[in-house]
Amino acid sequence: MATAKDPFQFQEFEEAGNLLEANRDATTISIEDDDVEPERQKRAAGLNPSGDDDEDTLPYDDKSELLSGQQKNAPFWTFEYYQKFFDVETRHVKERILGSVLPWPGKNFVQVHLRRNPDLYGPFWICTTLVFAIAISGNISNFLMHLGKPNYKYTPEFQKVTIAATAIFTYAWLVPLALWGFLLWRNNKIMNLVSYSFMEIICVYGYSLSIYIPAVVLWILPFEWLRWCTIVVALCLSGSVLVMTLWPAVKEDHPKVIVAVLSAVVLFNVLLAVGCKAYFFSRPEPALPIDITTAAVVIKTSSLT
Repeated sequence: MATAKDPFQFQEFEEAGNLLEANRDATTISIEDDDVEPERQKRAAGLNPSGDDDEDTLPYDDKSELLSGQQKNAPFWTFEYYQKFFDVETRHVKERILGSVLPWPGKNFVQVHLRRNPDLYGPFWICTTLVFAIAISGNISNFLMHLGKPNYKYTPEFQKVTIAATAIFTYAWLVPLALWGFLLWRNNKIMNLVSYSFMEIICVYGYSLSIYIPAVVLWILPFEWLRWCTIVVALCLSGSVLVMTLWPAVKEDHPKVIVAVLSAVVLFNVLLAVGCKAYFFSRPEPALPIDITTAAVVIKTSSLT
């Protein structure tokens, strides 16, 4: 039976509690295991405390660079530089296509749809689809116009793909390049508050061509009035997207410069549409009437020789 003061009774915690209650400002020291402190020091130094050499721990990986904001920009001649312009979601591409097909007055395409995040995925595939749509529709239209003629033999014109690709991609790349250079030069002169990057202008031009894809498909039908109506509608929608987008960038310039820039934008758009219609969907030349007397003389002369 234990006495009131058992010498084997553990009373350390009671004494420590009494001391802390007496002096609350006292400093306490916790004694830990000998292996814990070196482990913490190794982790703080970035070393692997478990000693496993199989896992390669990179102190400067991509995630740490993104978090620290020290990621280096790739040069423009590498694929890594253009990779970010193809990282776009499908819903964003759909919104931008609808925004270019159905422009709304007072809404800037760059501010509403791009949000300083241009892409090349949509413009590239829109231009490529338009190239094949023009070439295929032109061949089908040519076939339908000559259908039923006894002396006509259909041969597919594959060179139309090359010609269409040259026209479309030249318009979608060189015209924005010239426009961007001109706006950059004028921006340095008048210090305009609104300026667009080269990729933003290319993105606007690429998406503005999306309305021509259904228009070109309708050009298969051999009705000239339908073709010209679709050209006018496509020109109005595509041109309005370009004009409303570029207006904030030139509105503070000289009036003559404003008229020249917007007129050039509309003129190149008209030349592209009318040129494609005239070359790929031109009406066949009417067959010359054959004179019976002339034909008989030619046949007799050839038989005598």
